[in-house]
Amino acid sequence: MNVYEQVLRVLDDALSLQGRSVAFDRGTPLLGALPELDSMAVLALIGGLEDHFGIAFSDEVLNADVFATVGTLTSLVEQHLSGHPT
Repeated sequence: MNVYEQVLRVLDDALSLQGRSVAFDRGTPLLGALPELDSMAVLALIGGLEDHFGIAFSDEVLNADVFATVGTLTSLVEQHLSGHPT
């Protein structure tokens, strides 16, 4: 399972999407488009990604832009896994 697929799985779990994430692609909008992604869900999603991938996000990299689409969220995770967080 690649990083993108794992991000979808964590997203599905954190937001209780009940499998709807399988229809998502990298361009699928998240913040503002998914009613499930409210402020509390963002915290759950961050925690879920950190736990799943064994990474920690700094406050400086967490902004609305990284939650814009599935692709931007996946890129954030990939950058942290490569050791090059922006």
